[in-house]
Amino acid sequence: MDKKLLAHKIAEITGAAFEIDQMLPVSGGSINEAYQLVGHGQRYFIKFNSADLLVMFEAEYAGLEELYSTRTVSVPQPLLSGIIDNKSFLLLTFVEFGPSNLGSETYLGERLAELHSVQQPFFGWHRDNTIGSTAQKNRRSGDWLSFWNQQRLGFQLQLALQHGYGGRLQQSGQALQENVPFFFTDYQPQPSLLHGDLWAGNAAVDKTGMPIIFDPACYYGDREADIAMTELFGGFSAGFYSAYNASLKLDAGYRVRRDFYNLYHILNHLNLFGGGYLNQAQGLIDRLLAESK
Repeated sequence: MDKKLLAHKIAEITGAAFEIDQMLPVSGGSINEAYQLVGHGQRYFIKFNSADLLVMFEAEYAGLEELYSTRTVSVPQPLLSGIIDNKSFLLLTFVEFGPSNLGSETYLGERLAELHSVQQPFFGWHRDNTIGSTAQKNRRSGDWLSFWNQQRLGFQLQLALQHGYGGRLQQSGQALQENVPFFFTDYQPQPSLLHGDLWAGNAAVDKTGMPIIFDPACYYGDREADIAMTELFGGFSAGFYSAYNASLKLDAGYRVRRDFYNLYHILNHLNLFGGGYLNQAQGLIDRLLAESK
């Protein structure tokens, strides 16, 4: 790694002199190399991947920029993306994490509701991005059901077929696609700005107690999709959900649609990490089909 060139790029974008004294590894991610850059009394966060994945970092930069512009939930400020020494990178402001507490969880629920109040007259986004390292299509649509059927559920099922997961998964998945309208008979989703990948590993608290979210997969969609993912792996408190509901109440049918939305993420884990997620994906589909009868 050409540290002098990287430091020069940072100095250019920030307008402040900078030299890299230390590159300290940061753990927690499973896709990228991540480091804390230290020098001149300043700290930055940087992550690297292969040069061909620059588009992933460019999309993440755009997502953080859009979230940052809302002044709702705090996010790291994106500073720079590009390629150096045949590696793509994304540079962000460094956030020092601190302990979570009841107040920070409540504040996160309130601020997430504010984020979801930012809306557009379309579902999708101005560009495609990634969910993990999987492509995520965001072609704009005026119809949520067709958007989800084609660009979320259908896209992941097609990837699963390409990865060798055919048979019953595909048959039941296609049956579920045909039954999608059942889950929306009395509910009309609005196109809210979503984080898109909101599990506990992508949320934290800074040293002042302020909640912060990161690693987005942004688009405009049903806000229930964000809330559903917070429940997929756990880690969010009752105070978070109470505060969110007090600000922006969830529809009574959310409990059924929660599994519907989380199926997307389980299928993505199947496609990223392999057959350990096959039974979970199949179980979700079977349960949803049973609900729709």
